[in-house]
Amino acid sequence: MISSIAELISDRIGTMPAGERRAAQTLIANYPLTGLKTVAEFSTAAGVSSPTILRFVARLGFQNYPEFQSALQDELAAQLQSPASRALDPSSPSGAVSPMLEATLDNMRETFRHLSDKQLADIAARLAERRGKTFLIGGRFTDPLARYMAAHLALIQPEVYHLAGQESIWRDRLIDMGKRDVLVIFDIRRYQESLIRFAEKAHQRGVQIILFTDQWLSPIARFARHVIAGRTAVPSAWDSSAALFVVAETLIGAVTRQLEAAGAKRIRDLESLR
Repeated sequence: MISSIAELISDRIGTMPAGERRAAQTLIANYPLTGLKTVAEFSTAAGVSSPTILRFVARLGFQNYPEFQSALQDELAAQLQSPASRALDPSSPSGAVSPMLEATLDNMRETFRHLSDKQLADIAARLAERRGKTFLIGGRFTDPLARYMAAHLALIQPEVYHLAGQESIWRDRLIDMGKRDVLVIFDIRRYQESLIRFAEKAHQRGVQIILFTDQWLSPIARFARHVIAGRTAVPSAWDSSAALFVVAETLIGAVTRQLEAAGAKRIRDLESLR
């Protein structure tokens, strides 16, 4: 399974010199459009030299800049695919359970292969902090993941809120968000404009954003402190959120362990009220 450029960056950014790391961060902040510009434009945006951009591209495994751009163009085309176009794809098998199962399992393996233990630990530690509020929200098809995660986190710590309903209701909650708070967002292709606008407003208020997205990266990545890029493509008209669901459950378990005593007491108190 071919890794996306965002996944390659996640795998290798720890070994990059400072200049290449700036190039990587600049690309992720406006993914993939920055990489579709000329070398000179990319280098100017990143504040590094053109040779640094070429070394960055080589570190990702590309022979030259045109090959790197070709891969980004393929990713952009994949981002823009609609369920209708995937349903009409003659290469997609029909009526077969096994290819769907194998693709889902591959998605899980690849998602966790590109997620470091440190990244998961950092996210779990942030979610376990009790200095602010935690808000969770998702898109048209991913909001059930946000609701599921919120339901579990709310059992082990106070001030956890799932943002549901219309966009105007989310915007009203911005008044309650600040620098001590966390916003967890689930957003996969085709990325939801209302979520992007909401994330930008929250970012402007200093809210720390944790983004669950796909391997092509939602534009919300430019506002996020942490980005979890999961594999979602399967032989179907519809993307699969199974890998992101497993990551969410992994983090729920990690946060529960970190809040062991306080979480257990809260659960006991809740049970006594039922």
